[in-house]
Amino acid sequence: MEDFEKRKLLSALCHGAIFLSSSVISVGIPILILFLVDDPVVKGNARESLNFHINLYIYAFVFILLIVVLIGIPLLVILGLLSFIMPIIAIVKVLSEPNQVYVYPYIFRLV
Repeated sequence: MEDFEKRKLLSALCHGAIFLSSSVISVGIPILILFLVDDPVVKGNARESLNFHINLYIYAFVFILLIVVLIGIPLLVILGLLSFIMPIIAIVKVLSEPNQVYVYPYIFRLV
């Protein structure tokens, strides 16, 4: 496989891992790619994907706590929509511009 195609495939896999499962698998795939691949663009996409996953878990925890004051339910619905839409946007961007790392807006960079 050509490096260009490999870069597109692995970068899209990092961002699309969230659709495979909402458990360890969705976080495990970007972690494996981060440690096994030497390509800096793919590593950048793996980091962004991990940061997005971590942010989703943190926001979901906070919003579940906010269910007590009845604002958590609409926030969880919005979070669910964003967790579906944002990775699709990331995959499209990665496939159209494979030489650039996709950066999710409005998330904390922890990794």
